[in-house]
Amino acid sequence: MAISMTEAAAQHVRRSLDGRGKGEGIRLGVRTTGCSGLAYVLEFVDEAQSEDQVFESHGVKVIIDPKSLVYLDGTELDFVKEGLNEGFKFNNPNVRGECGCGESFNI
Repeated sequence: MAISMTEAAAQHVRRSLDGRGKGEGIRLGVRTTGCSGLAYVLEFVDEAQSEDQVFESHGVKVIIDPKSLVYLDGTELDFVKEGLNEGFKFNNPNVRGECGCGESFNI
């Protein structure tokens, strides 16, 4: 099982952690919501829990809880800029469908 980040995503997270002045990494998880059932959740982590899985890409830690890992295995986290918009993009090979608004997905 593995989770990775592109260099662009790692740089964005690193800048955000530096701006906060603390943090061990970023947590990527899923929660039940939306039209299709699941949505991604990102949050800063100041201290990983003992049950967490920790992956490192480009010097930045991505922390995953065990329940989310089954939905996220193989996911690459990217940070993209499209025109005036910018944000994280989740390249998840497990996704079978997404809602029309792009806020949720199903496996």
